[in-house]
Amino acid sequence: MFNNVLYEISEVAVGQHFYWQIAGFEIHGQVLITSWIVFAIIFSLALIGNSNLKPTPEGLQNFNEYVTEFIRDLAKTQIGEKEYLNWVPFLGTIFLFVFVSNWSGALLPYRLIELPNGELAAPTNDINTTVSLALLTSIAYFYAGLRKKGLGYFKRYIEPAPFFLPINILEDFTKPLSLSFRLFGNILAEEVLLNVILLLVPLVIPIPLMLLGLFTSGIQALVFSTLAGAYIGESLEDHD
Repeated sequence: MFNNVLYEISEVAVGQHFYWQIAGFEIHGQVLITSWIVFAIIFSLALIGNSNLKPTPEGLQNFNEYVTEFIRDLAKTQIGEKEYLNWVPFLGTIFLFVFVSNWSGALLPYRLIELPNGELAAPTNDINTTVSLALLTSIAYFYAGLRKKGLGYFKRYIEPAPFFLPINILEDFTKPLSLSFRLFGNILAEEVLLNVILLLVPLVIPIPLMLLGLFTSGIQALVFSTLAGAYIGESLEDHD
């Protein structure tokens, strides 16, 4: 019964979904399909851009180096010079996955692919994806704090005074909730709004909204990865 309650709470479904039955569980198949497409895009760009490195970067190599430098600066700003290099791969993976996922929902004609039921959309259009990313972020900042000072990390819950314990615990619960629902809500609202406008006014007017959607999709990826870096930096700073 408890498992059924958790399942009902975690199921936030908008529209029809394409389900796979695996080991007695219903899995959103469209999320896995579009996630694999996103992984393939990221892997292909990384492989091609780094396959023939040159002293003077050009083309995809130049683009890859720009993205790497951008993520390094983001990690350095949020985490600090001493620890940021250890977290560049994590923040880079989070940023690229969210960014490419958001843009794929705006650019790729997923709806041209027919499914038995449901339709394909950006992976970040599903609450399960955004909650997973938020939980990974939570694990990351707990790991950062525990690795730096062991069990002494938990002293932060009674600082600056013991009566702050409930507030500090609640804060750690609200961080993944705010991360996941912010990303999910913005991407879902953007796609629903664009679909409604396309039905009402199919020509000209949706184009500026699509361009705006690309911009906001990039902003959402930046916000998510920036907050992830800030939480990790906060976890490390508490032990200095």
